[in-house]
Amino acid sequence: MSTLPSSQPRTVYSPLQKDYATFVETAAESGGRRTVIDIELAAGGGNSPHRHLTYAERFEVLEGTLTVRLGEATFDLLPGQSATAPVGAVHCFANRTSEPARFRVELAPGHHGFERALQVGYGLQADGRTDGKGVPRNPLVLALLLKWSHMAMVGPMRAIEPVAGLLARIARRRGIERELEERYCRF
Repeated sequence: MSTLPSSQPRTVYSPLQKDYATFVETAAESGGRRTVIDIELAAGGGNSPHRHLTYAERFEVLEGTLTVRLGEATFDLLPGQSATAPVGAVHCFANRTSEPARFRVELAPGHHGFERALQVGYGLQADGRTDGKGVPRNPLVLALLLKWSHMAMVGPMRAIEPVAGLLARIARRRGIERELEERYCRF
């Protein structure tokens, strides 16, 4: 399984992004106002450019240095500094240093679908069910994660977006959604 021992049931690990994500406050716990996640990102870790369609994502550095790309601009953030990716903005993050970085992510408004997609996506990575960039090998699963998270791909992977809704419905009918939730979602 992709997560830390059961003593930390709200922490998931991505072997590709090289990060631990600990859910501090879920959308349900905040009455929908926000989702808060603490991230510990290993040296060399990070994610690919993407967009969120219905919520902003704020990054606040707690320790180390975090590189955040917002559109065409890149920022090296130090402890106490923050940056926000507005709704629809292309963004990504990386740790370009030789030391771990810790930062807090806040989604506003909170997003249960993102929380679910993160748990499933990290679980799929740990189980070898994704490519080297963390994209699920099964297009039905990818479509579900995109729909759950209200996330849009950037670059060639955008080709799946016009049919993602149809593929997600097929995945639900085939029981894939239920199987993923039962296997990977713990809260």
